[in-house]
Amino acid sequence: MGDTTVPIELPVIDISNPHDPAVGKAMLDAAAKYGFLYVNSKGTDFTVKDVDDAFGLSKEFFSSPAEEKETCRIQPNNRGWSGMHIETLDPEHQRTGDFKEAMNFGDFKDGKAQQPLPPSLSPHEAEINHFGELCNKTCTRILTLLALGLEIPEDFFTTRHDPSTGPTGSILRYLYYPSIFSPTTAAYKHDKDVRAGAHSDYGSITLLFQRPGQPGLEILTPEGSWAPVPIVPGPAAEAKGYWTDGLLKSTVHRVVFPLAEQRSPNPQDRYTLVYFCHPVDETELVPVPSGVVAAHRERPGGVPADERVGFGGGAGHLVPGKRPLTAHEHLMSRLEATYGFTKNE
Repeated sequence: MGDTTVPIELPVIDISNPHDPAVGKAMLDAAAKYGFLYVNSKGTDFTVKDVDDAFGLSKEFFSSPAEEKETCRIQPNNRGWSGMHIETLDPEHQRTGDFKEAMNFGDFKDGKAQQPLPPSLSPHEAEINHFGELCNKTCTRILTLLALGLEIPEDFFTTRHDPSTGPTGSILRYLYYPSIFSPTTAAYKHDKDVRAGAHSDYGSITLLFQRPGQPGLEILTPEGSWAPVPIVPGPAAEAKGYWTDGLLKSTVHRVVFPLAEQRSPNPQDRYTLVYFCHPVDETELVPVPSGVVAAHRERPGGVPADERVGFGGGAGHLVPGKRPLTAHEHLMSRLEATYGFTKNE
């Protein structure tokens, strides 16, 4: 499944002051170079208990009976449970679906889930909503800082990601990757299978929470090799490129069974929490009016300005004369490829 290099060292950014242009510049530089960065948890509203409780709910859900999880199977709106091998993130190169399960929560309204919740989670609706709100607040800080780094009004992104103005595609996701010795991974073949296929995410910002001793995330380096991402306290964040004509990296990443785990007598299951921050559905995805982006666009080898209609970052460029895609259209096109949903569904 590709060569793996030494672990990559990602910068840690303190976002406690989301109005500091210097921090915005540091965040932009990190996002442009790596695509991923770490957020110092002291600069967020998360407590250790918030994160531990969310992981506890996740573990409780995934250990519940399959017939209970089936009551909330994933729908074309990207909400619900997807079982082992249901999701295939890299269909071109995978012989089978991902070795993982997931549970997706969409926008809450007035504190209430807008989707069925299984018996293991329905008593904890308020806690799930609270954690999602904390994730959204952290993303708001990151988006504000990225705007400052791009030298545009600091509310440029946040006003386009405000769930109070309309529905969004934002998702809080619980993820479970069984260990190499789990019965559900008996069909695993080394150098052929992965826990999650190579892909780039669909939204503007991704927050990732990991547990110590449960590695597996790798990012694709510019040299074409895979670099493990170490686990440090606090969430990792990924910034997307479709707003910036590719200035920010839409980093390709995957989740593997690390060799150390395969050789360990006591390998751990892997649990992660992910928050995908998406714009309001009707937002048109066009490059931001930034001089920093314009300078990047005009660099040698870049696409001429008069040919850059629409946006970059994994969704491609639109045909000249056509309107830009909306955030909802972009998300639906990616989900159709991942799950095989049809437009009629």
